[in-house]
Amino acid sequence: MLISAPSQLVFDCTYFSPKEFPVMLMSYAIKKQATVFRHQTVESPEDYTLQVKGKCEYLYGNYPLYQFQVSLFPPPTGELFPKRTGTFLSGRQEKDAPCYCRPCSLCRPTHESLWSLNQPFYIELVQGSKVNADERMKLVVQAGLYHGNEMLCKMVSSAEVNVCSEPVWKQRLDFDISICDLPRMARLCFALYAVIEKAKKARSTKKKSKKADCPIAWVNVMLFDYKDQLKTGECCLHMWSSFPDEKGELLNPMGTVQSNPNTESAAALVICFPSVLLHPVYYPSFEQVKGRHLSADRFTNFASCGGKGALPQLREILERRSHTELYEHEKDLVWKMRFEIRDQYPEALAKLLIITKWNKHEDVAQMISLLQSWPELPVLNALELLDFSFPDRYVGSFTINSLKKLTDDELFQYLLQLVQVLKYESYLDCELTKFLLDRALANRKIGHFLFWHLRSEMHVPAVALRFGLILEAYCRGSNYHMKVLMKQGEALNKMKALNDFIKVSSQKATKPQAKEMMHVCMKQETYLEALSNLQCPLNPTVILAEVCVDHCTFMDSKMKPLWIVFNNEEAGGRGVGIIFKNGDDLRQDMLTLQMIQLMDVLWKQEGLDLRMTPYGCLSTGDKTGLIEVVMHSDTIANIQLNKSNMAATAAFNKDALLNWLKSKNPGEALEQAIEEFTLSCAGYCVATYVLGIGDRHSDNIMIRETGQLFHIDFGHFLGNFKTKFGINRERVPFILTYDFVHVIQQGKTNNSEKFERFRDYCEKAYMILRCHGLLFLHLFALMKAAGLPELSCSKDIQYLKDSLALGKTDEEALKHFRLKFNEALRESWKTKVNWLAHNVSKDNRQ
Repeated sequence: MLISAPSQLVFDCTYFSPKEFPVMLMSYAIKKQATVFRHQTVESPEDYTLQVKGKCEYLYGNYPLYQFQVSLFPPPTGELFPKRTGTFLSGRQEKDAPCYCRPCSLCRPTHESLWSLNQPFYIELVQGSKVNADERMKLVVQAGLYHGNEMLCKMVSSAEVNVCSEPVWKQRLDFDISICDLPRMARLCFALYAVIEKAKKARSTKKKSKKADCPIAWVNVMLFDYKDQLKTGECCLHMWSSFPDEKGELLNPMGTVQSNPNTESAAALVICFPSVLLHPVYYPSFEQVKGRHLSADRFTNFASCGGKGALPQLREILERRSHTELYEHEKDLVWKMRFEIRDQYPEALAKLLIITKWNKHEDVAQMISLLQSWPELPVLNALELLDFSFPDRYVGSFTINSLKKLTDDELFQYLLQLVQVLKYESYLDCELTKFLLDRALANRKIGHFLFWHLRSEMHVPAVALRFGLILEAYCRGSNYHMKVLMKQGEALNKMKALNDFIKVSSQKATKPQAKEMMHVCMKQETYLEALSNLQCPLNPTVILAEVCVDHCTFMDSKMKPLWIVFNNEEAGGRGVGIIFKNGDDLRQDMLTLQMIQLMDVLWKQEGLDLRMTPYGCLSTGDKTGLIEVVMHSDTIANIQLNKSNMAATAAFNKDALLNWLKSKNPGEALEQAIEEFTLSCAGYCVATYVLGIGDRHSDNIMIRETGQLFHIDFGHFLGNFKTKFGINRERVPFILTYDFVHVIQQGKTNNSEKFERFRDYCEKAYMILRCHGLLFLHLFALMKAAGLPELSCSKDIQYLKDSLALGKTDEEALKHFRLKFNEALRESWKTKVNWLAHNVSKDNRQ
């Protein structure tokens, strides 16, 4: 904790050694041009004081002091977020010195509450800076108040001003909401845009000319600081220029509340929060919130909504299959029967939270108080509450408590989404961060992947500070693992340097020559040392003992991915292959493979093992990452081409796959290989259909020598199929060609029993996934924060709802899938034509 006197700052150094503290203090002193004093009579670091230009300034801006201290120097106790104790001046706490700890009874005014302030909320829009736009246009600022995705009141717009580098408004923006009704997690969102002057008439009519709006930048800011204090005074907000993909939306409430760190060139807005009182105003404490709750309201509400007679109507609303928005009278019924929902339908908490009026503090008090007695939720329902639509901090704490029962394996299964959800958090100190760090420090596997999920996005300015602090907290809490991770980082740096070298060399030399140069480079001592004896980033249980230089090569695609082979001593010297990619975003592949792995788990829980191959894939940085090589496998394209004389006829050679399997599995082993093919083909037919996997050609479908079929390269999903000249190239629900059927039927055209068994596998697999449809919807919804091009808004998830037929009965859904199955089989000739075009194109490039 930090306490300030009128002319000096005194630091609590309980967790700092005498050597560590002066470093931090001098760094701050240089930055602030302050004077550092050290008492000569004692050696304790508590005796350093700092004078900052005769006035008090908060150390490290808007972030909690103890977080930054922990990120630099962790306490000897090993705690990640220690509770700071009070520091006293001259043996007592200064009476008038403001406290910079989290708000408590010592620093909060008890005689005034935010909820007693009925005046309308407003801010002053002062001016802008570094604005770049066409001088023939006018500048406008749009502002809106949001709680999650919900707009709290009508948005307001500024007056139009002439375009210049530093436009001036000095305009008061009034919002149609009282200060007392501002929710704790309210955020103020701004959008700066330009309009064409001649569009004024169009703007005055009912049909606005949207084409006249030219977005320039956006920025968000919280109304309350992390101490629960309502912000006051002038604030400069550096804006972001990249807008979300949502068409027609200028405001970006889901965006970060951090200002753009690129202050040198980013456009900025200067606003001023009003000082509504002479002293700071705080959001009510939990005790004050609880005081507003009227327990007698339960019986009044139940009677007023019809008592037991309303229960069937409530059940119908809560169990409704469709996801349409409720009517107002239905919302009223749900709200009035919130106690019955808690007691009988606790899993429906999300629906209750959605219809809660967060812009009415009386309703907020009721909801927060009710939440304290709400039963713990199953994990499925708790995951739903991690969505951006539920930003309230009490909801967040309740959600994390419900997730604490996750086993390590379950947590690992959802870790990718949990890291993305961190982007929704408004403050560095949050329950989700502490939960993830706690579990990561207790389990090395979780810690390993938490590190790389965070590290892979450190190039993103909006999350660099948050992710950097979490990374540092984890590494300093696990010093031994930090050394292991550093070794992996060095190996990745060498791979990137090697890839850059290959990209240049391959333009000047033939592939054999470039490959030879690659081997010469890898045999250097620095490369051999970096690429030997390290944990595999894809799987930390695998030790990459020694790089096999002579087996390494690079692939022919544009980015020249590296194919690197290692010896694995623990597996009897068996080779381990890794593909290093530099220039491709692997996050969508990671998500797809995570879903396939989850499907495999759900099927196995029901006794259905479809022999899936969810190989490893890990994004490690900005468009860089690793992919596991599935050894002893080949692509459909290569198998067909090797068994055919011409590329043009290869795609129609139905015997090629079966003959290849016969060559790899002689004698009695063939029957088992065909069974492996049958099971895995069923699994991937269902998985690719449900996920809407696109770009399915013969080079990204592979078969292992044991018979297992699997798909690779997931650059398109959720129904985003490839088109050429405006024509959809993929017009089948999933890939089920006659040569696949030929293998399933063991080469016999009349073996319908085997094919019907395959169909039964597909139908059973589909119905199992449908039972877990909400889980897939929640996990994809949480990934919206990742910013994937094909998963940026709720509309993108509609494909999943349609493919799983979530609005239909089980009988209707099964009929729906059977129609898709028959369509895939009937239209498989279109797939063959597509594969033919791919093979010919590939043959021409070689």
